[in-house]
Amino acid sequence: MAEAQLSAQKRTEFGKGAARRIRRADQIPAVVYGHGEAPLHVTLPGHATMIALRQANVLLDVVVDGERHLTLPKDVQRDPVKGFIEHVDLLVVRRGEKVTVDVPLTLTGEAAADTIVNQELTTLSVEAEATHLPEAIEVPVQGLEAGSQVAAGDVALPEGATLAGDPQQLVVVVQAAASAAQVEAELESLEAEAGIVREEARSDDQGGADADAEAPAES
Repeated sequence: MAEAQLSAQKRTEFGKGAARRIRRADQIPAVVYGHGEAPLHVTLPGHATMIALRQANVLLDVVVDGERHLTLPKDVQRDPVKGFIEHVDLLVVRRGEKVTVDVPLTLTGEAAADTIVNQELTTLSVEAEATHLPEAIEVPVQGLEAGSQVAAGDVALPEGATLAGDPQQLVVVVQAAASAAQVEAELESLEAEAGIVREEARSDDQGGADADAEAPAES
């Protein structure tokens, strides 16, 4: 798994104003906690932290005043509009201990022709050693026919990892692709519900009305 070292400084200012000043200085407010230790409030280097957190479940070796803290990011708060990192919660871990993390899932291969693959889960909760956490888990869908399902318990996990969630939870569902006729029928049904009248329908109705209007009256 990925591991990165970050040099941090103890933080003595708190509140929204202090957080804004920290971020303007290209730093990120963070808290280090766990294993019964008092929470340690720090500032992390902005660019280096952003690069490190691009990797899922990265192990961060945070150095504060010469003291090293082995941590895992447990909560990364981002600005909902601009996407920059606002705050990070770091959980202290020890080498050899097991932790539970959410690991991204990646689908590989192609299902059978004329099918649609629905990915129900994008991550899988697993337990593994803190220093041997998988960065991603592959879920093969090669050749799967319509009606096939892959549950969490069916996914092959990396060595040393065990499933922490519900094994019956669906990860992938494969269904038959709709035919052109089915798509057209569904579209017409939705249009009818919305009160939409197609142009060709209007033209047909108008043409019939014109024909009736032009027909000579019977004597």
